[in-house]
Amino acid sequence: MYAPLRGVDGIQFRLHDTVLYNSLYQADDKLLVNTHIHGFTAAKAPVLHLCRTEAGSMVDTYLDSFEQVWDSAIPME
Repeated sequence: MYAPLRGVDGIQFRLHDTVLYNSLYQADDKLLVNTHIHGFTAAKAPVLHLCRTEAGSMVDTYLDSFEQVWDSAIPME
């Protein structure tokens, strides 16, 4: 499914073995968090629409978690 994106400048793929509880989609200061719920497909699970604020926010918490997984993941060649 992602094969057409391989080799496109600015797109990276990495592999990890971490159990994830959310799918994250980021654009600028906005973040969509698709929660994973046992027994439901992603399309039927809630999506949180979060916005980063100057005072800090849940966006930072989710992105910090993502960076920890990303930093330990193995780049695909």
